[in-house]
Amino acid sequence: MINFKQQELIDRLLQAVKEQYPEVELINVTESPEDPADLLINVTAPDDEDRELELSEFTSQLSTDILQDYGYLILVMPRKNGKPAGVTA
Repeated sequence: MINFKQQELIDRLLQAVKEQYPEVELINVTESPEDPADLLINVTAPDDEDRELELSEFTSQLSTDILQDYGYLILVMPRKNGKPAGVTA
């Protein structure tokens, strides 16, 4: 279950992503299969691979800042087909 602070951090992270990468859309937010305390923000990946790499670098720094400042691991996961891994339909 996502608490108020986590939701606030997710919203801020997504806002920063949308400012830099307006083509990226939110798919969903899920708990990590390894640790339910960790959250995965699944987003659509940019069509351009270089831009996808830039997105990963950009969000990794934001995620690191959140982890250091608040103790929450929140990762942005770009998805090529617009669906979380393992979803085929």
